[in-house]
Amino acid sequence: MIEIRTVGGFGEVGKNCTAIKIDDFAFILDMGIHLDNYIELTENDFVENISTNQLIKSEAIPDTSFIKDWNIKAIIPSHAHLDHIGAIPFLSNNFNADILATPFTNAVIKRISKDAKSKLKNKLISVNPNSSYQLTENLKIEFVGITHSIPQTALLVIHTPKGAIVYANDFKFDNHPVIGNKPNFDKLKQIGDKGVLCLIVECLYASYPRKTPSEKVARELLREAMLDTITENKTVVATTFSSHLARLKSIIDFGKKMNRKVVLLGRSLHKYVSAGQEIGIINFDDVKLVPYKKQIRQFLRTIEDKSKYLFVVTGHQGEPQAVLNRLANEEFDFKFNQGDIVLFSCQVIPSETNVRNRDILDKKLKDQGVRLFTDLHTSGHASKEDLRQLLELLRPKNIIPAHGTQAMMDSFNELAKEMKHEKVHLMKNFEKLIL
Repeated sequence: MIEIRTVGGFGEVGKNCTAIKIDDFAFILDMGIHLDNYIELTENDFVENISTNQLIKSEAIPDTSFIKDWNIKAIIPSHAHLDHIGAIPFLSNNFNADILATPFTNAVIKRISKDAKSKLKNKLISVNPNSSYQLTENLKIEFVGITHSIPQTALLVIHTPKGAIVYANDFKFDNHPVIGNKPNFDKLKQIGDKGVLCLIVECLYASYPRKTPSEKVARELLREAMLDTITENKTVVATTFSSHLARLKSIIDFGKKMNRKVVLLGRSLHKYVSAGQEIGIINFDDVKLVPYKKQIRQFLRTIEDKSKYLFVVTGHQGEPQAVLNRLANEEFDFKFNQGDIVLFSCQVIPSETNVRNRDILDKKLKDQGVRLFTDLHTSGHASKEDLRQLLELLRPKNIIPAHGTQAMMDSFNELAKEMKHEKVHLMKNFEKLIL
């Protein structure tokens, strides 16, 4: 018997967590935080003196009491974004289970666990993209290489005697990635030909009638903003997702072409870049990393001419405790001048908290005469036509939309019905499906 339980991320964006039991083997796919709820509760990245029960009660991390009757034997995250791994330091020690993930994801898990002052009891097992791991005699999991906005993202494929279960949460189809390989389309077609029993798939942008643009598009937007703009004698600050190493590579490449020294300021930048350096997927050795507030203040005090530098900082969503907001508040002995430039290589994640924080930050910067370049970005998530292509490749018998609000799930359902998929299970958290 195969039973699927929706623990988090169904009818909401974030807190991704799905549990599956196949006969007597039970495992968890993803164990993430709900970023808005987490930030609202902590007002920071990882802070002390907050209990796991508080995090669960505030719906910042999944409530795994829903699977307390299961003997969980493995925790398998799909990639290293916090809404997929951020709850591991708080919850994984409750399970006598190994953690199976790609090398980069495991490197990040180690760092966020250290930040949370959590000593993991779980054994970390690294599985390379496009490799597999034997779970039991009859069950194998395959980490199929896919593109997203973070390195070594995998579509997780559980091979069972009754067909494959595919977990596609998150992905996009990018044939021109800046870091890493393009999606493994041949493998996806092979899996579809053998038979897919169930597909669990993100639906964030199911209503967008397009194919998500390649990361090379964002690189070109940055090239034009950074190299075709007069920046002489101006301070230039760039901000993006700390986990987006491909985007950081583009920013760093163009910063060097501007003949500026590149400095990365902020703790989360240090965390993800260090993880990427550790496993050898990037080489930012000639870039200075300054992670902590005290160090940032000391470093900025030593700079005589800010126009000789490109500052890459945390805070693209306007987070109150991040570096960019502190710079806008004239902390760290740092002051913007008329005509200085801030590049936002991101989009505002459309939550009430983020929209409010960015509005406040943008106003502060504009009041100081700063020029804002926004939306220098392409998404890492599948749009409608990417989702259509995945359904054509896999031809699943059952589909469970995930990682989205009810409206997003409904949009995916419309696409599935259009493609004659009848078994679409619109599930909310704490529901069960037996296949």
